[in-house]
Amino acid sequence: MIGKIKVTTTNQQSNIKVPTGVRMLIRRCCNAVLTQENFDGDAEVSVSIVDDEQIQKLNKEYRNIDRSTDVLSFPLGENGVYDINHDTGAKLLGDIVISIEHAYDQAEKYGHSLQREIAYLTVHSMLHLLGYNHEEGGLEAVHMREKEETVLTQLGLKRNGSYYIDEE
Repeated sequence: MIGKIKVTTTNQQSNIKVPTGVRMLIRRCCNAVLTQENFDGDAEVSVSIVDDEQIQKLNKEYRNIDRSTDVLSFPLGENGVYDINHDTGAKLLGDIVISIEHAYDQAEKYGHSLQREIAYLTVHSMLHLLGYNHEEGGLEAVHMREKEETVLTQLGLKRNGSYYIDEE
């Protein structure tokens, strides 16, 4: 049975003002993913909003990639087995780190709202915390993309175009 989810969101940067309502949006996204996935029990997730410099340091330290990125996921579970918060009994899913600078840039690039971009990054990362992976491409990547769009559509944040960018 789907339980409660505790989402702790912290803004760890001061370069860009995080719009009102973003914390609630992130919480709604996390809830929607767990509902879609029929997640069993209570859960905890940590979400940090950072700048490009901070996410680049994390990307270099943990993935050996020396550039900024839009979002990083740090799952605490594997194959559906999670660490447990012994005070609450909740499953600790892991940490999500979102670059607010990348979110703004990508929202503009793809022609949708910042809210939709942050929602997409949150949903994408939540699926990683639950064990989904798109790194190999193929059917697994398509399956993950379908799940992302299903959740975003349920939240009223349907894609308003394609991710295709004409480079000419």
